[in-house]
Amino acid sequence: MLSNDNEKQLILIVDDVPKNLQVLGSVLKQEGHRIAFAKSGELALNYVSERRPDIILLDIMMPGMDGYEVCKKLKEHQETRDIPVIFITALGDADDEYRGFELGGVDYITKPFNPKIVKARVKNHLRLKRKTDLLESLAAIDGLTDIPNRRRFDEVFEKEWGRAVRASESLSLIMIDIDFFKKFNDNYGHAAGDECLRSVAQAMVNTLQRSADFVARYGGEEFVVILPETEIEGAVHIAEKIRLNIEKLKISHAENQVADHVTLSLGAASIIPKRNTSSLILIEAADKCLYEAKEGGRNQVKSQADSGIRK
Repeated sequence: MLSNDNEKQLILIVDDVPKNLQVLGSVLKQEGHRIAFAKSGELALNYVSERRPDIILLDIMMPGMDGYEVCKKLKEHQETRDIPVIFITALGDADDEYRGFELGGVDYITKPFNPKIVKARVKNHLRLKRKTDLLESLAAIDGLTDIPNRRRFDEVFEKEWGRAVRASESLSLIMIDIDFFKKFNDNYGHAAGDECLRSVAQAMVNTLQRSADFVARYGGEEFVVILPETEIEGAVHIAEKIRLNIEKLKISHAENQVADHVTLSLGAASIIPKRNTSSLILIEAADKCLYEAKEGGRNQVKSQADSGIRK
């Protein structure tokens, strides 16, 4: 997650020696950072599964799972692979350092600690992390509507699909299309079309109430909404709220064949995904429902029966 300039960045320190945790924590707290501690590799991975630190200071020599193995596991998962790892070590062998860098570590801090060196190295990597987060955030935002773009949708959808598989929970998707948008552009001009897209996008954002709900521009005049832990009835309810809220904008559309203002066609689908099932099944189901809404007269919500895609 992108942290703003006023938000303190979070550092996770992993070491099985309490004295090392105390010393490093004391040094870094002086810089105003938020600090979290883990006394083993297993506890570190459990912590990271719940919260995303901005950087991890990771001891190499620990009983059970050593620092190399922890780093390897972090780099295996998309959600944690970009967290910078600085190894803490008393080892001075070049081969040990090389192994750490090969696994994805960004730096080394050697024992005994030099507070000035610790602060300087951590500060440099936190600054780089903030800049990297900013660039990634900008790359995931649609430049016209200021909501997430197709690339970001793909990332979030795969993440929510995996979560739904693990928890055996419902996942819903709404595919949305602005009715006769090409005619709107032809009649009012592309500047008005751009403003229409921005207004529609913002209205969708305002309609969604839960922090986990997600809307993105799918392409052109198409949008998509992800609704975790939501069955088909809830998805249809949200889709209808979106449709009505766009109607309330009363954006004039003289070329719309179903109303004198901008309207939407929406397709909603839901599934409890299973392992080894492609996530495309839900996208295709929602897209099919969208097609039916457009063929059925537009300005409406169509949904697929639960039993059609849950098995």
